[in-house]
Amino acid sequence: MNKFTPFALAFTMSAAITLAGCSATPPAASVSSDSASSSSAQPTKEAAKAPDLTGTWKQSNSSAADSYQEAEISGDVITINWVGDSGDTKSIYWVGTFAAPTDGTTPYKWTSTRDKAATESAMLASQDDTKDFTFQDDTISYTASALGTTTTIKLTKN
Repeated sequence: MNKFTPFALAFTMSAAITLAGCSATPPAASVSSDSASSSSAQPTKEAAKAPDLTGTWKQSNSSAADSYQEAEISGDVITINWVGDSGDTKSIYWVGTFAAPTDGTTPYKWTSTRDKAATESAMLASQDDTKDFTFQDDTISYTASALGTTTTIKLTKN
C-alpha cells in the first residue's frame, strides 16, 4: 500500500521547484504585424501554418529526472501537474483555459484563466486567477511560484 501524506506532497513540490532552478522572467509581450509591409513575392507571417499544441508536454529545464512539471492540452483546456517519484506521483498545479493559435506567428502568447472548481482543493495548485503562457521555438514557457521562489518552466512536446 502506498500512502501519500501532505508532508510528502509539499516535499515533492519543494524539490521540483528547487531542482528546476531560477531563471529570468520571459521577455515582455510584443506582437508585431508585417502585413502592412509585405509583398506578394514574400510569404507573410500570417501565411504560416498554425502549430498544433494539443498533446502532452514535459518540463525540459528540470534538474531532476524524476521531478518535473507536465502539461496536457486538450480542446480549450490546459492542465499542468507537478510530477514526482518518476511519474508515480502527480499533483495538480494548473487547470485553465487554452486558446489555440490561429496562424504561425511566433512568439504566440495567451492568457489562461484558472478553473477555480478544479483547483480549489488542490494543495499544490496555483491560486492565481490567470497565467501567461508563451509558445516559441517548439517550447511553451510560463512562470511558477511556490515557497517564495519563482521559476520559468519550459515544456517541450512529448
